[in-house]
This record gives sequence, structure tokens and C-alpha cells, in this order.
Amino acid sequence: MAGALVLTPVLLVAEIWHTSQLHPIRHHPAAAVAGLVVVLIALAAVAWAFDRRPWLFPLAAVLALPFRVPIESGGQTANLLVPLYFVVAAGAVAFVARRLRAGAEEAEPPPRGALEWILLGFVVLYAVQAAYSADFTKALEQVVFFYVPFALLYAQLLAVRWDRELALRSLGVLVALALVFSVVGFFEYATRTVFLNPDVIASNQFQSYFRVNSLFFDPNIFGRFLALVMLALVAVMLWSPRRRTVGYAGAAVAVLFAGLVLTLSQSSLGALLVGLVVLAALRWDPRRTFAAVGAIALVALVVVLAFPGTVDLKLSSHRSLNKASSGRVELIKGGLRLFAHRPVAGWGPGSFAKEYRRHERTSSQRAADASHTIPVTIAAEQGIVGLLVYLALLLAAFRRLLPGARGDPVRAAIAAGFAALVFHTLLYAAFLEDPLSWTLLGVGSAFALGRAGAREPAGRAVPAKPQPSPA
Repeated sequence: MAGALVLTPVLLVAEIWHTSQLHPIRHHPAAAVAGLVVVLIALAAVAWAFDRRPWLFPLAAVLALPFRVPIESGGQTANLLVPLYFVVAAGAVAFVARRLRAGAEEAEPPPRGALEWILLGFVVLYAVQAAYSADFTKALEQVVFFYVPFALLYAQLLAVRWDRELALRSLGVLVALALVFSVVGFFEYATRTVFLNPDVIASNQFQSYFRVNSLFFDPNIFGRFLALVMLALVAVMLWSPRRRTVGYAGAAVAVLFAGLVLTLSQSSLGALLVGLVVLAALRWDPRRTFAAVGAIALVALVVVLAFPGTVDLKLSSHRSLNKASSGRVELIKGGLRLFAHRPVAGWGPGSFAKEYRRHERTSSQRAADASHTIPVTIAAEQGIVGLLVYLALLLAAFRRLLPGARGDPVRAAIAAGFAALVFHTLLYAAFLEDPLSWTLLGVGSAFALGRAGAREPAGRAVPAKPQPSPA
């Protein structure tokens, strides 16, 4: 924790040192030192608050989750979660201080189940494979900006003593944020004004439809956030015995759904449906749930086959499928060709965009980030080795989240949210690059392990010590 806390900012500053954002710092070192002192003081103050009131950390982390700040890096502008980095850093300081104060013998050991080892293996493998990547800068950004900070976030969330009250408080923060973001989306739609993303602004000018992104850079990320919050609210509705609670939650869901519709994010709507299916299976009979879903899917397939013009989709037409998926079919095919060329170790983390443009002989910026299908991106960049770790991660995650979720609305909401997020990554991108993934896994693990079942090995209960006989 301490090593990552020190080394990550050093790598980050070294990476962005020559960017325009740091121009004032380079030319005014005295002011930069003064600013650094102010930041360190603020960091120490927040860390002290987290140390005195550990429950403040998860609330602050949840509050900071959506907010991104544009920063230039590697010649491109990345939208980074700077407020979340600050919260994670303050939490790490408090975490280290508590461990040092407790001492090695008294400090509670962290859990080291299969999920924790696989998460660690994924991050280490990514960093090692970056050595031969065609785009080392991109790989470095992924590790420094996402994987390491979010791994610290996971560890800290796992160490929190969670209960249902704290989970409801965290949900309250998320709902408040989602409602505010939805209102901003309504304003964008009413005024035909979009913030932050010039690509979305240009697209809205030349298309017959209008998409909103609220304070998020990407409408799909905005839609993903709304879908996950809605699933948590639906879990409250399904398990709550109080009509007033169900009514309030239902009203919030209606507002958020309206905001989701305005994003026109097909992947987010699909993720919402997947999450609802998981919630239904956990709340009622899973066999009947999946039978009903299968019947609905069959009817939908019949409609598409019988009346393709009605839904503007022809399954036999490559061009129609590519258009319906916003060009993802071509990206997936290109990614699979990259995988076929180097199936074992791949082309290196972060190299998908560069290698795709080189092999497909295109300058298209549609491959600017990835294939928009996480398994394909991992297969092309990290080969079979990375793909196996990814599949093992999914298996370990669902084995951690699903057992015991049927009788607990908090765990059911987390399991459904994670399933929805995984589905979303199959149609969009950003799996472990999204702090929501680590947050769901961290909180879900804390509940699954009993939290402080976080003190017992994953998947096994620690037997109680025998008590001495009164005699």
C-alpha cells in the first residue's frame, strides 16, 4: 500500500511532466512547491478524518466515483478520476497509519482468496507484458491511472466494516448523484446542448437523433452508471416490505430511466435488462426466470427473422450488423485477426489501436481505445495467457458474489450490478479500467466474507474457537 502510494504519483508526474497542464508548475517551481504543501496538508486532514471515522471513506469514494478531469497525456486528452485519486490516497494514508499503529502482530491480515490472487495476477501480468507492447505509453497510463489506484480502492473497501446501514447510505449518495446527472441530461436535451465531448457534439449535429452525456464524457458511461444505480433501487423495491420505500424507489427509477433513454446507449439498456434478469432469478425461481427470458428471446428472434425491415436489421447482412453495432463488427473482426497472428502472448497491453490501424491499413479513430469488446481486446493485446486470467477472474468473481445473494438484497444488488457491468463491457469497453468494477467487487467481497469475514480465507469459514467449560 505504501509503495504504491509513493511510486504511482512519481510515475504519473513523470508521464505528464511535459504536458501543457504542468506548464505553470515547470516555470513556477516555488508556487508548485507551495501548492504541493497545500495538497499534502489537505491529504493529511482527510486521512485523519478517515482514520477517526472509517465509514467516511466509502461514502467519499462513492461520491467521487463519477467525476473526471481532462488531462493531456501521451499527446491525447484523458479524462481521469482525479477526485477519486485524492480520496484513495487519503484512505491509503489512513490505512497504513492504522496498520503501523496496530503493529504486525495485532494488525488483522487481509483476505487472500482466489479472487484477490487473480486480481493481483491480472495487474502484474499486464505490467509485465507492457515490456513488449507497441504502445508502452498507453500501457503505462492504464497501470498508473487505473489498475494500481483501483486496486488500492478495492483493498480499502474490503477492509471497511460494512453493514446494511452503510450500504444504504452509499446507495443514497449514488441515487442523489444519478438524479442530478439526469437533470443535467434533461437540460442538455431541452436546450440541444452537450457538454465535454466534441465527438458527441459533432454527431448530434449530423444525425437525426440527439444523445446526452450529462457531466460524463461518454453517453455510454453515463448510461452504465444510471443502469447500475437503477438495479440497486430495483433490488430495494423487490425486497422491501414497506410500500412507501417501494414508491420512492420506483419514482427514482422512473426519472433515471428517462435519463438513460436520452443517452440512446444500447449497451446500457442491454446491461439493465441483464441485471434485471439476475435480480429476478435471485428473488424468485431461477428456472422459471430463465425459461421466461428464453421464451422472450425466441419471440424476439422470430420477429427479427420474419420482419427484418421493421427493426432495420438483417442478420444475413454484414453491413446491416455493422451499422446496427456502430462499427463494432469490423473492430471485432480486426481484433480476432490480430489474435490469430499472435495467439499466445498478444501484441502487448495498450497496443490494440496502433496495431489495428497498422494491420487494417486504416487511420480510423474508431479504434482509438479498444475493440469495444473486452474479451477481444484482451485476446489481441495479451493473447491466450491474458484471456485465461480474464476468464478466471470472472469465474472467481461470480463464485464470490452469487452464493448467498438470494436472501440478501444488498448482495443481490451487487451481483446483478456486476453481471450488468460485465455484459456492458462485451458491447462497449472499460472493465477493470472502470472503478465501478473494483467497487462492486470490493463491497461484494466484504459482504460475502462476512466482513469482517474479510478476516477469513475466501470460500471457507473459520471455525469458532472452543470455549472452556464452566466446570
